[in-house]
Parts: sequence; C-alpha cells; structure tokens
Amino acid sequence: MQNFAKNVDVLTQGLKAGISGLMNLASQGSDPNSGVFFVNFNQDCTSLAVGTKTGYRLFSLNSVDHLEQIYENDAEDICIVERLFSSSLVAVVSLSSPRKLKVCHFKKGTEICNYSYSNTILAVKLNRSRLVVCLEESLYIHNIRDMKVLHTIRDTPPNPSGLCTLSVNSDCCYLAYPGSNTIGEVQIFDTINLHAKTMIPAHDSPLAALAFSTSGTKVATASEKGTVIRVFLVNDGTKLYEFRRGVKRCVSISSLAFSIDSNFLCCSSNTETVHVFKLEEPREELRRVPSENQGWMGYLSKAVSASANYLPSQVTTVFSQGRAFATVHLPFQGLRNVCAITVIQKVLRLLVASADGYLYVYNLDPNEGGDCTLLKQHRI
Repeated sequence: MQNFAKNVDVLTQGLKAGISGLMNLASQGSDPNSGVFFVNFNQDCTSLAVGTKTGYRLFSLNSVDHLEQIYENDAEDICIVERLFSSSLVAVVSLSSPRKLKVCHFKKGTEICNYSYSNTILAVKLNRSRLVVCLEESLYIHNIRDMKVLHTIRDTPPNPSGLCTLSVNSDCCYLAYPGSNTIGEVQIFDTINLHAKTMIPAHDSPLAALAFSTSGTKVATASEKGTVIRVFLVNDGTKLYEFRRGVKRCVSISSLAFSIDSNFLCCSSNTETVHVFKLEEPREELRRVPSENQGWMGYLSKAVSASANYLPSQVTTVFSQGRAFATVHLPFQGLRNVCAITVIQKVLRLLVASADGYLYVYNLDPNEGGDCTLLKQHRI
C-alpha cells in the first residue's frame, strides 16, 4: 500500500482539475452492435475511457483530427472503467464479476488491489483524495492513498442507476447523491471531514443527473422529467441559475457537465439535441445602481416585475428561466451518451461519446453560441 500511495503522489502531481462525465451503458439505451458498455471522460477531459464486451480502451483527447489510442486491454468484459486524471491508475469492474473492484496500473499491466462488495457496483468515482464506490443502497468512501475504507453511507434511498458524482477538487471534496427516490433531493456529503453537508431540494421529480463545477462550489441538477436544469451553491443550497432544456415530457437526461472555467454547462439526453447553457453573471453596474437611476431599463424592469404579479406562477417561472446558448444536433436519438466541454488545441470544443461507438467533436463559439458544427467523428 505504501508503493500505491507513492505511485499516486508521483502520477497525480501537477495534474489540473477539470470536468468529468460518465455513462454506464450496460443497462438501457446501449447499442448491441457496437459492443460498448461504458464510456466516460476523465476528470480534466484529457482522455476518454471505453468499456466493451472484450475489454477496455483509453484514448487521448489532445487533437481534433486524430484520436490516439494509448492503451487497450482485452482480458474481460468491462462495464465500468475510471481513470485517475492522466495517470496510469484505473479502476475497473467487469460484467462477469460485478461486485469486485480492481485498481490497476495499466502501463505496468499490474493489479494494485481489489475489493469485493455485498452487491453490484453501479458507479465508481475518483479524485486525488478519494475513491467512491456506489451500490444501490450504500456508498463506500476509500482513501485513495491506501484504499482503506474511511466511511460507509448505508441505507441510502434506492438508487438503481448508481447516480452520484464526486468533485474533482480535493479542497472541496464533496460527494453528491440522491437524498430521496420520490423527489429530487440532493444530498451533499463532505468526504474529507466525513459528514453530511447540505440537503438541496432541487426538483419535484426524482433526480436523473448531477455534476459539480471544477471548483466544487456549484452543483448542477436535472430530474427525471428532464425539462429544467438548475445550478446551486454547494455551501448553502442557494439556487443560482435555472435553465429550460425543453418542454417535451419523458426526456431521459444522459449527462450534465461544466466547462473547466464553469462558464458553460452542457446537457445531453435521449433526444437528438445537446443543449449548452451560459452561466452569465449580472453586470456589475446593474447590481450597484438602484433601478430608478437606470432610465429606460429600470422602467422596463419595474414593468415586467409588476405585470408578473398578475400572471400564474408557472408562467412567470418560464419567463425567468434561461434558454440554451448553443445547441448540437446529433445524428442519432434514443441512445445513451455523455457530453463534455473542453479546450483542445486552445479552442473550445463540445464532445459527445455515444453508445453507437463513436466520439463526436463539435465547434462551440464562446461568444456567438448558436448551432455547433460537427468537426470530426471518431470510432471508439
């Protein structure tokens, strides 16, 4: 275990934090022809991991035109594979042994340790300090330096999809998971001090997706209804933003992901559209100057506020919700997928990895938004 701790220190030193996303394809929305069970981006979106019926593969994401495969393992059917940033450490779970977690050093081809749990492993999350294993009704928090179990959260509400997310920032090392299976409550747990931090009443319907900002200070949420995306302060649960994804019912949200600078939030679902929302701060001068001194804009603001008092609350809520800043129209629908926003070769890109076995790379204009152009499609 001392060697393991030393490896972690060496391999993770200087690695930058970023965004993460994951998707387990072994259940619903998978494409049987592709053989892909699982795809996810690592914590800083510098690589892509793919679990298949014949093993797993790791790809580098440093180029738009070329997708470099950096590792391939064809030992067994892999349904979960999580890489620790750009290090050689990976956590894997196979379909043939769904209760066993293996932590491996893929460059050396060695197994560092393995742990067995009482039930099927539904998700695994990593950062520099913690490794979290999610079962349907419990969560195990490990110290990543020696893999000892530090804490177990037992008797959680039934969570058959393994929905949870771990902040990539070790200074704000929070875990988020559903606090209820009937309404959209988010439980925030401090994995350093090992106690519950905040319970956020985010939605009326059960949760479908969660994502932390890079700093770990904000959390984005979506419910099973899938029409509204909300962003909250982790510290006290204050709602910061509310975005309307659409009006269709029965939309299944696949993933949420912040950009590294937390200026953008992307959302993908089982429809053909990926939405990108811009998290804009109010203009400083408008926050400082009283409304009566803002001339026409102050008058208009007052008029809108006054008229809102005569409208049904549902209508005024829709008026106050932000709309998509940019959109992507995928060449498929009905398949599970995971999205991410990252910088490749100094340019902002939107990535979508899908159960059809492809990675789609789109241009994202940070100033104009609008429809994103497909730049490249890679077989994974």
